[in-house]
Amino acid sequence: MHDLRRFLNEKADQYNDVSFIENDPISIPHSFSQKQDREIIGFFAAVLAWGQRKTIISKCRDLVLRLGDEPYRFVMEHGEDDLKALEGFKHRTFNDTDLLYFIDYFRRHYSQHESLEDAFLQDGEFSSVEHSLIWFENSFFDHPDAPRRSRKHVATPARNATCKRLNMFLRWMVRQDAKGVDFGLWKRIPQSALICPVDVHVDRTARRLGLITRKQTDWKTALELTMNLRQLDPYDPAKYDFALFGLSVSPDNKGYSPPYSIR
Repeated sequence: MHDLRRFLNEKADQYNDVSFIENDPISIPHSFSQKQDREIIGFFAAVLAWGQRKTIISKCRDLVLRLGDEPYRFVMEHGEDDLKALEGFKHRTFNDTDLLYFIDYFRRHYSQHESLEDAFLQDGEFSSVEHSLIWFENSFFDHPDAPRRSRKHVATPARNATCKRLNMFLRWMVRQDAKGVDFGLWKRIPQSALICPVDVHVDRTARRLGLITRKQTDWKTALELTMNLRQLDPYDPAKYDFALFGLSVSPDNKGYSPPYSIR
């Protein structure tokens, strides 16, 4: 365990670097300085993080332009004519119907709250990321005009989904370190409670390191992985997302054989 901790700490430190930003969807919220802009466009960047990163970033930039380069102002001040700029937007199965509902949700939320963090806290209190994600998904679609089709774009542990994109978004908003990648904007959700995002890259590397034993890849898998990562760092388990993802996608690591394992 000591050797694995040292190895993954080295890799997390290597890949958790500002050079990571340019080719990752997190580059989109990094182009803004206002908290609400980062929350809104960061949420969209996470939801659209599906497929090749180059395409994801291109689609997010397209969305930024459609929002007039001011996501929060667009959300709060748009009129019916402004919404025409959103027509025709599409990324894989996410389309303008979904986009229009998301914009409407944001306007309703920010009309009552200063931060999107409140959407993940029932009565302003935090208990667990699992509860936060279930609460968020339920409240997000608690509207008579919520399109049924849009539910597939907001995952929930209640459906045993890995919730990779929402966990990634929470990492962006909650994690605080001096590396300059994650924002650390939210203070009421502890970073020790974060769940490591599990995508195909993280899943592959974690299995090779013995950090995942479940055959399926689902919410319970994300919990298993995070439980094992907390043995390595109980205060910041999500930092290993950088290590596991980097080990999988970096050309320098193609064909690598893990030197350590939890087993």
